[in-house]
Amino acid sequence: MATRPMQTAGMLRAFRQSQLGRRLLITLLALVVFRLGAHVALPGVHASVIQTLFNSNTTIFALLNLFSGGATATLSLFALSIIPYIDASIIMQLMTVVIPKVEEWSKEGEEGQRHITLYTRWGTLVLGALQSAGVAYYLSHYSSGGVPAFAHPGLGDPILTAALLTIGTLILMWVGEQITDKGIGNGISLLVFFGIISRLPFTVRQVQAYLAAGVTPTIVIVLFLVAAVVITGGVIFVSEGYRRITIQYPKRVVGRRMYQGGSTHLPIRVNQAGVIPVIFAISLLFLPTTVGQFVNRSWLTYLQTNFSFISAPYIIVEFLLVVVFTFFYTQVMFKPDDVADNLKKAGGFIPGIRPGKPTAEYLARISYRLTWVGALFLATLSVMPSFVTMAIPVQSLYFGGTSLLIIVMVALDTLKQMRSHLLMQNYRGFMG
Repeated sequence: MATRPMQTAGMLRAFRQSQLGRRLLITLLALVVFRLGAHVALPGVHASVIQTLFNSNTTIFALLNLFSGGATATLSLFALSIIPYIDASIIMQLMTVVIPKVEEWSKEGEEGQRHITLYTRWGTLVLGALQSAGVAYYLSHYSSGGVPAFAHPGLGDPILTAALLTIGTLILMWVGEQITDKGIGNGISLLVFFGIISRLPFTVRQVQAYLAAGVTPTIVIVLFLVAAVVITGGVIFVSEGYRRITIQYPKRVVGRRMYQGGSTHLPIRVNQAGVIPVIFAISLLFLPTTVGQFVNRSWLTYLQTNFSFISAPYIIVEFLLVVVFTFFYTQVMFKPDDVADNLKKAGGFIPGIRPGKPTAEYLARISYRLTWVGALFLATLSVMPSFVTMAIPVQSLYFGGTSLLIIVMVALDTLKQMRSHLLMQNYRGFMG
């Protein structure tokens, strides 16, 4: 019985002595900045008019509002969320395939990544400015009940709104990078994660109101909760699933010492891309409906009308985008040629497979098959909220496949990083 308190005390001591405590503090402070900015209303804007605009577009805008933690519905400083940064990251990753120079940067390690990061920041600034200008232009021509969106006529309020929205996007970009570099977990994923979590109390209250009014039967909510538990279990199962490839090391002599050979395993995960493909796909799908709201063009209006959150074209395109981004991001994360080359240099080999190119081809085949399973699983979960919205008349109830996927996978990734930091601290203590 005394073992457990001793283990707990050891964990707390390791937590205090390691860098994990400092990293967690930086992460929490960054998330506080994120939540505070989501409640900073822009000056010169009638919030009630913005709310009517939001209520009249309760599909894709509700999902954007979910990612921003409620900032979109009130047009606060962080109303655009982190979407421009995600779009810029997508463009830069696509450029690694199209532009040879960018491909070289992706292979140059830290120095090349510095160039990619710089251009991603500039892309975020450009996209954020364009989206902010579009929002300001649209609001300058919008009114509800005879009340305009901006309190004062002229160009002052629209220009100020566009500037502040752009600044808010840049602040979120900086916050996300600080979490990634000095905190715990992936900064962008954590911002989306906490944006979703922050909307949970509002969603619960709305579900209670629908139940009290008899709009939604109780059995529907019960079935939804059961499905949520099943989805959570499936997400954990697939996220933790991997194929173990046996690696054999022969005996070798280094100097005057002989090292005993042995075997180990190379784990290849079913879902190596994580939750990034889903976030990327949803970010791209914001574009047609958003532009259709802000630009008065017949074909854009038709696209916006027939490309809603619950339409068949939207569901099909989202499914295909998630599959494509899963394969693309897996190729970025897992490089069979590099793994095979490293194994060959270390003297390791896969039993029955020759070192070098045959090993790379073997690993590529296994990764390709596993990626199909992970991609189809991610794509299926990503389109579930559309079907849930069709079945349940609660427009803000987005705690379906996409949200659960993001919540569970980001939480798992963050816990793994925390465990790694504690483990490294224990190794340092042992070596010391």
